[in-house]
Amino acid sequence: MQYSEMAAKMAGGNGFIAALDQSGGSTPKALKGYGIEEGAWSSEEEMFGLIHQMRARIIASPAFTGDKVIGAILFERTMDGEVAGVPTPQALIAKGVVPFIKVDKGLEDEANGVQLMKPMPTLDALLERSKALGVFGTKERSVINSANAEGIAAVVKQQFEIGSQVLSHGMMPIIEPEVNIKSETRAECDSLLLAEILKNLDALPEGTRVMLKLSLPIVPGTFDPLVSHPKVLRVVALSGGYKRTEACAELAKNKGIIASFSRALLEDLRSQMSDAEFDAALSEAIDEIFAGSTEKVGATTAA
Repeated sequence: MQYSEMAAKMAGGNGFIAALDQSGGSTPKALKGYGIEEGAWSSEEEMFGLIHQMRARIIASPAFTGDKVIGAILFERTMDGEVAGVPTPQALIAKGVVPFIKVDKGLEDEANGVQLMKPMPTLDALLERSKALGVFGTKERSVINSANAEGIAAVVKQQFEIGSQVLSHGMMPIIEPEVNIKSETRAECDSLLLAEILKNLDALPEGTRVMLKLSLPIVPGTFDPLVSHPKVLRVVALSGGYKRTEACAELAKNKGIIASFSRALLEDLRSQMSDAEFDAALSEAIDEIFAGSTEKVGATTAA
C-alpha cells in the first residue's frame, strides 16, 4: 500500500485500529494479562522479547487481517522487530493493515488537572526511520484528569504542535488527549476538550488533516462535530479501562467513531492457549470490536 492507499483506508475503511503499543511501564501488566508473570524474565530485553512474541502471534494469526483490522499501532521495539522473518510494518501491510507507531515518551507529573507528554528530543529521527520502514502515521498520548480549562488547553496545544511536526515528515498523526473515564468531571472535560480541539483544527492550514483518538464521551454524540470536520481524517476511540463488551456498547452509541482498543482487544488471550484456541479467542474479540465500530445501533446526536 502506498501512502494514498493507506489514507483512503483510514478515511473510509470498515473496521478498527488495534493498539499493540504497550511500552516499558505497561508491559508487565500486559504480560500478566496474557498469563506470563513477572518472574518469567530476568532482564528488560527478555521482557520485551516476550511481549514481541505476543504481538507477533497476534499479527500472524489468520484472524488478524485488513478486512476488519484496518490499522495497528506499534511500540518502537515492535516496529523494529520481525513477524515470521519480515519487518513488522511490512508484515502488517502484507495483510492490508496500516501501520502506526507510538512516539510519545510517557507522561509528565500532573499539573492543572492534566498530564502533558514528556519532551521528545529525538522525534525527527524516529519519524524518518519509521517512514522508511513503511509506517503511515503516529500516535501520541496525553491524559486529562479533571475539567481544568488551562490544563486542557495546554494538552491540546502540545498535541497539535507534535502533530504538526509529524505532518512535516509526510506522516499522519493520531492526536490522543485521553480523558480519564474515572474523572468526576468527565462530561465537562469532554466539552472543554471539544472546544479546544475545534479551535486548533481551525488553525491548521487548509488541506491539512489529522486523526483523533479520544475517550468515549459520557454523552453519546458529543464528538459529532469532529467526526464531520473537514480537517479530521478519522476519529477513533480508546477503551480507557472499560471491559470489551462495555467498551463496544459505548462505542456503538457514537456514529462515525471506530475503535482503537488495546486491553479490550487482548483481554481473553493467554500464552498457554493452543494456536486454535488463541485464533478463536482473537477472532471473537475482533468480531465484537468490529461490530461496535461499524454497527451504530441507537447512535444519537448531542444537543
